[in-house]
Amino acid sequence: MLLKAIIVDDEPVARKVLREYIEDIDYIELTGVAENPLKADALLAENRVDLLFLDINMPKLSGIEYLRASVQRPLVIITTAYAEYALDGFELDVVDYLVKPIPFERFLKACQKARARLAERQAADAAGDSAEHCFVKCGDSLEKIVYGELLYVEARMNYIVLHTTGKKLIAYLTLKGLLAELPAHRFIQVHKSFVVNREMISSIRGNTLQLGTATVPVSQHFYGPAMQEILKDRVIKRN
Repeated sequence: MLLKAIIVDDEPVARKVLREYIEDIDYIELTGVAENPLKADALLAENRVDLLFLDINMPKLSGIEYLRASVQRPLVIITTAYAEYALDGFELDVVDYLVKPIPFERFLKACQKARARLAERQAADAAGDSAEHCFVKCGDSLEKIVYGELLYVEARMNYIVLHTTGKKLIAYLTLKGLLAELPAHRFIQVHKSFVVNREMISSIRGNTLQLGTATVPVSQHFYGPAMQEILKDRVIKRN
């Protein structure tokens, strides 16, 4: 299993050290380097990224601030000179927290942890492939939701609306909570208020998706990663 990684660090020397460490690990491929988190977004939109090596103390936006603002992101290993942010990092579910100067042995251990976590995710996704439905509490009843019939989910004030091919169902859940339970290979968030079934998308026009007779917007924040996931290796281009 090859992990594709990017480095986000404003220090040239730190980037050089990380690059050299990565070159010595055969299961990690460096696909991009950015000087700040804002530039990292472009790399994440353009490439498949499994692992992010992220500094904390950077101009305009710190690594911690970037993680708090991110909705969908790869696995993260923090690389920093500041040990005092470790608790913040682990609360944001980072794989590991490395304090500079980083010994290679410690770096390798963090990468092994990332590799193991990605393998666990892939195994969980594969195990979930056979599940074709779930039950959601709607009012006084548990409603069966067949994944192949669920077009999209819309977040409202304090509830969500599940739009299926035959009906609409209201559940007092959060969009984030439901998305965590839906199979990742089928459903993707495209807007702060919308999750769609990627297999039910009939057409894409600009920043909107057509699912049956419904039109769902794709927000600027989600556009790059969402389009990459929806279209990856599926567009037939003229030679």
